[in-house]
Amino acid sequence: MLLAPALVLVAGCGSGLVNANSSPSPFSVTPGLTSIDTNCTGCNATSAQGALVHQFTAKLPNGSPAQVSWSLSGGDSTSGAGSINSSGQYTPPSFLTADHTEVVVTATLTANPTLRANAVVSVTPGFLQPLTPENAAVGANGSVAITGVLAEAGGTTGINFSLGGQASNQGWLGSTTCQRDAKAFTSCSVTYFAPSSVQSSGIVSIQATAANSPARTSAVVLVNSAGINSTPAAHQAQLASSISLGSSGGNNTDYDTRGTQIVDCCSGTLGALIEDGGKRQYLLSNNHVLAKSDHANIGDTIIQPGLIDNNCTPLGESAGVEPVASLTGWLPLSARQTNADAAIAQLTSSAIDSSGSILELGARQADGTLGAAPPGISSSGGKGETAWLAMTVAKSGRTTGLTCGGVTALDLDVNVDYFFDCAETEPYLTKTFTHQLGLSGNQFSDAGDSGALVVDAASAEPVGLYFAGGTDSAGVSQGVATPASDVLTELGAQLGESYTFVGGADHAVSCLSYGDSDSSAAQSRTLSGTEEARAQQALIDARMLVNSAAGVLGAAAGKSSDHAGEAAVILYTDQSRTVNVPATVDGVRTIAIPTNARALASASAPQTPIEAAAVSLPSSALAQADAVKNQVAAGLMRHNSAFFAAGVGQSLDNPHEAALIVYVDRNRIPAQLPATIDGLRTRYVVMDRLHVTRSYAAPAASRLHCMAHSPAR
Repeated sequence: MLLAPALVLVAGCGSGLVNANSSPSPFSVTPGLTSIDTNCTGCNATSAQGALVHQFTAKLPNGSPAQVSWSLSGGDSTSGAGSINSSGQYTPPSFLTADHTEVVVTATLTANPTLRANAVVSVTPGFLQPLTPENAAVGANGSVAITGVLAEAGGTTGINFSLGGQASNQGWLGSTTCQRDAKAFTSCSVTYFAPSSVQSSGIVSIQATAANSPARTSAVVLVNSAGINSTPAAHQAQLASSISLGSSGGNNTDYDTRGTQIVDCCSGTLGALIEDGGKRQYLLSNNHVLAKSDHANIGDTIIQPGLIDNNCTPLGESAGVEPVASLTGWLPLSARQTNADAAIAQLTSSAIDSSGSILELGARQADGTLGAAPPGISSSGGKGETAWLAMTVAKSGRTTGLTCGGVTALDLDVNVDYFFDCAETEPYLTKTFTHQLGLSGNQFSDAGDSGALVVDAASAEPVGLYFAGGTDSAGVSQGVATPASDVLTELGAQLGESYTFVGGADHAVSCLSYGDSDSSAAQSRTLSGTEEARAQQALIDARMLVNSAAGVLGAAAGKSSDHAGEAAVILYTDQSRTVNVPATVDGVRTIAIPTNARALASASAPQTPIEAAAVSLPSSALAQADAVKNQVAAGLMRHNSAFFAAGVGQSLDNPHEAALIVYVDRNRIPAQLPATIDGLRTRYVVMDRLHVTRSYAAPAASRLHCMAHSPAR
């Protein structure tokens, strides 16, 4: 990643320590001394837009707020001191040219400008983006190179890599090599080597820290006994011929400019091939990938790979991208009647594989890699398959490659934010989609996977078009896809054609699943004293429910997985019977765990419920839950913007019951989150609001700086 020329001229000069001493003042600024990095790791607040900031406050000796104006001094000689708004919210510079810099935050008393108070911020370089690749899979004796990039040009800071995770035999790391230059960000790489024998699959975490900085990030490696080697690298590269889908791509003009300079760019995934009745073939992806969120022109050139994988350099300025299609049409996001984020582009290049092959959707090859293969269409006639709850699905996308997850919500109503620009500084609109699919899984997706085709892992039949996602508070990827058949139907109605997917015979996908840690993360979380007291109080009444004749064998205090951090009461039930368990006791959630009296007496009963995927809910239960959802979802989302999505899923506390799945803005969590709504259990997914061009789960991803240059003319 090269810095803009204007930044390079004085890169590496840095700045010295600054003097923060001030004359005695009748007010003070807090915090007085703090250390953060350029990603705002260690920051103490978020802005109204959800961005991390460091909040400073000025107070009089009696503790009341002081009316002040804020200013900055010191900072990096090239990137400056950062910025601070009128409310005292400080944002650090996005990069440094030295190992650290110090910034003085000054508050000036409005009533008497001669009176000032200072605070000092020590800023160190953070990670420019997540480690690359973010995820990978290797078999025995496999290896993968991991690279981290720090937001520092020049200096001496390096990256320290270490191993962690659950795999029994973790393998080892090679030596670290770093490249430092005053004209480029610091880059460090390490190679992970898998053990020579892998008896069972496990997760290895490659953890990265920056010296003298709170900055940290990680990558995940699935060490698998199937001997599969997979990284997203091929999905991001320029494919010279017989281009397969699931690869990077986008609109050739999808970039931001400042004056005559390109300063940022967007791209996504070329998802699949579809064809009309005349057998004309089209690339299928999202509106926001191909049509710039309604702001493209018919005939725009679609390229492979996308601009984000070519240093924001459009076709015609240099090599690195291939024109593959011409934008044909899209479903307008601004239209009330549209209910999908989709666009198509007619093929203009024979370089695209006309069979519709998608990267890594095929079988394992001799070298352990996965071949490309078309999606399955033999059982649906190319119209797509209807998804069901807990279906195992796969997707092949630009950023995370081939990954598998599960369908965790049906009939999802969701609000998604769109922007005019790639940097997401100019809001365009917020659109409500209905009848969508909620998807979940560790490492399942990230920014750049937009437009990927979601398929049934058992048959490769298309089930959805992925278009938005993020990461929840447990670090699990949460995604949203429009049902595949709905996408084709809407495109047909909009463009006056009948479309089908291009593909071949149904076939299984070599699923790369990194698991789903929502339940384990919830169970490992420490409860507050207040929550523990609630559980103990409810346990008194819960013990009164114990009755072997009724099938309730015991009770204990526990933790909810439907809402992490909330107390619950465990009710042990007779595993040989169907036992109706109340959703709450004294307002405290219940956890239903089937077992037997012998296991309970010997203290060998399970501590958590069985996996939800092992329980198939009857259609009647889902229908009843859907009726509740349809009555309350719109009201929830309208009356409190902290709730941005709601659908029907399965309770983690009692997988034998349906639940209302509610997505909650992690920056605006309401004080009260009811355990049930209209008698239906609730399961809360706490995460950032859904944005479609940046992954706000990893703030470093929004710090990407491409080389500034003049836009194509």
